Amino acid sequence: MALIVLSITSLFVGVKGITPLDLFDLTEEQAHILLVSRFPRLMSIILAGVSMSIAGLIMQQLTRNKFVSPTTAGTMDSARLGILVSLMLFTSASPFVKMLVAFAFALLGTFVFMKILDKVKYKDAIFIPLVGLMFGNIIGSITTFFALKNDLVQNMSSWLQGNFSMMIQGRYELLYISIPLVIIAYIYANKFTIAGMGEEFAINLGLNHKRVVNIGLIIVALITSSVVLTVGMIPFLGLIIPNIVSMYKGDHLKNSLSHTALLGAVFVLACDIFGRVIIYPYEIAIGVTVGVIGSGIFLYLILRRKAYA
Repeated sequence: MALIVLSITSLFVGVKGITPLDLFDLTEEQAHILLVSRFPRLMSIILAGVSMSIAGLIMQQLTRNKFVSPTTAGTMDSARLGILVSLMLFTSASPFVKMLVAFAFALLGTFVFMKILDKVKYKDAIFIPLVGLMFGNIIGSITTFFALKNDLVQNMSSWLQGNFSMMIQGRYELLYISIPLVIIAYIYANKFTIAGMGEEFAINLGLNHKRVVNIGLIIVALITSSVVLTVGMIPFLGLIIPNIVSMYKGDHLKNSLSHTALLGAVFVLACDIFGRVIIYPYEIAIGVTVGVIGSGIFLYLILRRKAYA
């Protein structure tokens, strides 16, 4: 119900005033705004919210750590480095080619983080995402250095913060690649749950642990690269939504997958509408609103964990 209400609200929030009653007698201009701007924006918000939340859920399941996500594992920063490389080497390439380059870097960065995770054995769950944040900051520094050397800082700045204001017809369709990825994630949900119980346990149950983990990481890297390239970086989304869902649905991935997807879409929709009305007729980028609200929820999750420890 919240998703439906917020989706309808999103269609009618904007500088150009359009009300639900106008649907019965739309002018050509109003119809153009709805079809070319408002509807693509709504679809991109829902797809980004659903896919990034599920990507975070998969990463948390595979790493057995509630504080790991594409934001805290260097996946987003690696994808941004891939975008920089595509801007440097493939200047006239299509968005799909740039996404493939970003995907390759995101996948490589995630694999490196997983290798670091294997080497670093700490009982404190909070230490792992801190390592991921440091790893991501190193990659981010490398990206900034080469962007400065090649006068691409302004080009890269568009990927520093997520922004739905530029989502119009013809610019958001790349996000549709996340739909089959979400379906694959649902099919493999039980296997991801078993793989998250540990390699030895999974092998004893006859599961090809390495293959399942690789499939999960490929899904995460593809989702992250498509979202970063299309929308930009949306911090904390894949971190906080799976944690909130696990509070009332538990840790079984297949049971919580649909709730994670819906709550992710609702959360991003609410943050986007809030960013559009707080300083109307201007708007705040989604990366800022999600970052501020998400960081507050992240601190609450850490304090809650310490309280129950």
